[in-house]
Amino acid sequence: MPDSMAFDRHGDKKNSEFFEAYLPRLMEERDRLGLTEMIREIEAMIIAVDPGHGIDYVAELCLMTPYHYLVTLEAESHSTHVLRASMDHPDILIRDVKYPDRRDIFRSLNEAFPIGATKPNSRYIGEVLRVTDLHGVVELQKTREFRFFSQDDLRKLEMPGNFAVSKPSPYTHNIVAYMERLPEDLRVYALGLSSIRADVQDAYLAAKALQSRLGLDDLILPIDHLATRVYSQNREVALLEWLSWSSYYYWGSFDIKDQNSSTNVTKSVHAGNELLSPAKVFTANNTPYFVNHLDGLPSPTENFVRNYGPRLHHLALAVRDGERDGAENIEYVVRQIAGQGKKFLLDVIGSKEEGLKQIFSSASEHSSLIIEYVQRYGNFEGFFTRRNVAELTHAAGVEEELNALQAKASDLGQGTVAS
Repeated sequence: MPDSMAFDRHGDKKNSEFFEAYLPRLMEERDRLGLTEMIREIEAMIIAVDPGHGIDYVAELCLMTPYHYLVTLEAESHSTHVLRASMDHPDILIRDVKYPDRRDIFRSLNEAFPIGATKPNSRYIGEVLRVTDLHGVVELQKTREFRFFSQDDLRKLEMPGNFAVSKPSPYTHNIVAYMERLPEDLRVYALGLSSIRADVQDAYLAAKALQSRLGLDDLILPIDHLATRVYSQNREVALLEWLSWSSYYYWGSFDIKDQNSSTNVTKSVHAGNELLSPAKVFTANNTPYFVNHLDGLPSPTENFVRNYGPRLHHLALAVRDGERDGAENIEYVVRQIAGQGKKFLLDVIGSKEEGLKQIFSSASEHSSLIIEYVQRYGNFEGFFTRRNVAELTHAAGVEEELNALQAKASDLGQGTVAS
């Protein structure tokens, strides 16, 4: 039986007595019930976009990542474009909404927030986890008070019929889906009619041809980690909830005092390499928004959540260690992509001496997600240095403040005020 508490802990963030009391209890129960063994790695990540953005987002991801267009699954209200790096890495499912008036629970999660409402269908939906016994996992999770959409709900949402899907988390607004598959079997999604669409294929081939011309196709590796932002008061419960849904373990938390926030990391029990199942990172303010003005504290993380809602903030991709054309690979990748008009929020930060270099792109106009590139040196195993994460958080906060001002100006121009 696996021991989910056997891993070394990192970081300097002090957790509450509640967290330290319930973490081992939840992990021991998960192990004892067999859930840790039955729930495996991340199979896929689901991202929804507004009408007219799906093909462009496929092209953007196929340029900026190692992913390839595989197939489109056509349903009544969505086209789901499946992107795959390989069967060893999770897929990306792009839910391309067909009609502007399409409404579902995921849209309602956006519309409660001023910037989220400007792209009502555009959001990260959540992860699909591979399981070895779908019925067994679902029944055990129900005994732990977790709730799932019914099969009728899934048909209305146009989710694959071979998924079991959780209700959205009250803390992250993400869903968790389970999908049964043996490692040797193909990854197949039971949804709609499957075809290779000519318009998507053309955009994909053009993006990959450009990626090859730019010399990027062998430098960008799969997803390293997924970073979610939550309200300050939900940091610990979001962590415990995710650990209860998954077979991840608590790696540790770091206090980033310069930005009044903390970064909290979980990793897969089963995948020693994050490229096989990305780490899940949760970032939260140290204090709630309404007290920050009293002490003059920055609040970029809380501001993001208040403007967009709790949600995924960025996808981080690894860059192969080494150099090309006299530059570190990450510097080369950023220079080539920036040359195609993609903006970045700051210069590459970090150093070989510190163990890694990192950078954030500007948020995608299609999904609102940021792409992070990270290049590690030697045996460095972390996800950031304290200086790096403070600069990245600040840079993202500056852009998000501008987006908030633009959204407010737009609402005022239409005679309404964002909540």
